[in-house]
Amino acid sequence: MLAVAGKPVLEHNVSLLERSGIREIAINTHHGSDAIVRHFGDGSGFGVKITYSNEEVLRGTAGALLPLRSFLSSTFIVLYGDNLTTCDMGALTAFHRAKNGIATLAVYHRENATAGGIVSMTPAGRIERFVEKPREDHIFSAWVNAGIMVCEPAILDAIPQSPSDFGRDILPELIRSGQEVYGYQMEEPKERLWWIDSPEDYARTNAEVQPWLLT
Repeated sequence: MLAVAGKPVLEHNVSLLERSGIREIAINTHHGSDAIVRHFGDGSGFGVKITYSNEEVLRGTAGALLPLRSFLSSTFIVLYGDNLTTCDMGALTAFHRAKNGIATLAVYHRENATAGGIVSMTPAGRIERFVEKPREDHIFSAWVNAGIMVCEPAILDAIPQSPSDFGRDILPELIRSGQEVYGYQMEEPKERLWWIDSPEDYARTNAEVQPWLLT
């Protein structure tokens, strides 16, 4: 709910989805959930319909999807709510449908790749290797998971009932087991990503995003 360019980060993400024609949205909440619900309500004021899934005990980025199984009955997008992006959701979804894999990750080029999940890909874009937050001496790629994924409902069958994380658990196991996971390469300057992992990131994001006039 931190404000960037005058609006909460999460509101920018809801607006991005609405502009992309995605109007059925589920928001996973935990700490500070009341503030989120008060701001968005049922979503009608933002042109969308919002379902809330509140976690009393954290289940991890992947485990959080299991209570939403009935909601996620067709191809769906997972969007981490603490980043800002201008990723082209239409192009990402079209790429995913053309590849016909179980999941497609939006990936972006980042010089410091130790802070995210890095991937190596075939020329066709199939991900052959995924390592979450590698040590500096283990970096093999500058392509980093953007926290935006298009998934098929079958991916839910790979998520255990115990807490699990996409980067550390689910994606590496899908790749090891031969499931087709692809990487959609975001193209700057049109497609950008701003991450907010620290106060310094927050200040930088506010400074950089203003000229982009995210609305």
